[in-house]
Amino acid sequence: MSTSPAGPIGVFDSGYGGLTVFKEIAKALPDYDYIYLGDNARAPYGVRSFDTVYEYTLQCVEALFKMNCSLVILACNTASAKALRSIQQRDLPRRPELRRVLGVIRPTTELLGELSQSGHVGIFATQGTVNSQSYVIETQKFFPGVQVHQEACPMWVPLVENREHQSPGADYFVKRHVEALLQQSPRIDTILLGCTHYPLLMDKIRAYTPAHIRLVPQGEIVARSLADYLQRHPEIEHLCTRGGRREFFTTEKPEDFNSRAATFLGQPVEARYLHL
Repeated sequence: MSTSPAGPIGVFDSGYGGLTVFKEIAKALPDYDYIYLGDNARAPYGVRSFDTVYEYTLQCVEALFKMNCSLVILACNTASAKALRSIQQRDLPRRPELRRVLGVIRPTTELLGELSQSGHVGIFATQGTVNSQSYVIETQKFFPGVQVHQEACPMWVPLVENREHQSPGADYFVKRHVEALLQQSPRIDTILLGCTHYPLLMDKIRAYTPAHIRLVPQGEIVARSLADYLQRHPEIEHLCTRGGRREFFTTEKPEDFNSRAATFLGQPVEARYLHL
């Protein structure tokens, strides 16, 4: 295997939602350099086929590799569900240099069963993630006794991306899906926000969810998992440069990305255009 050049940690998402994961990663591991890439021109991925999501995700991963990212985090549940395994098993072994791609589903499911007392966990996710059954399959590997109840919320991402998530109109769609999920089992005591956009709807979700039910966003879990991964894999860690630099790229107009990304990060962003 040839020597890999050191470079930033790459963080990829189909749009803006991965910024909620990136925010927690950068907070937990501030010394590293990062490149965030949002494929906003082709978002959302949640409604696309497995083959299309795989094709788009691989293109974006390859773009990050070309920018010397030896480690790429798919901060996107749909890409993690539909593309990660193929990239890990089919594409990475063909590369002459050391490269690693990680997702957000496995670190979440490794912890999910420990958070539930009843053994009944709910998942809010995109239609694509629900259809993939990835959360059900992965949770069963770690916690065979835990029952996973899923609810697809197709309107939630558009509400967030169009900055309507705090509007009164959003309440209808949040209440509807909360009630639909809870109807699947009265024993649900933990609900995972299985899409990186959903933390921006946290206040509304909380308002329609009984107080005893724990709501779990992914960002902090993924950040802790990444810190652990880097500690256990020094051969990857030494390829990740440290300088505290942050770069942002988008496949759409940077001006659009900058204005919306600030909603997710809570601070101004200056992105550059990337042509794929």
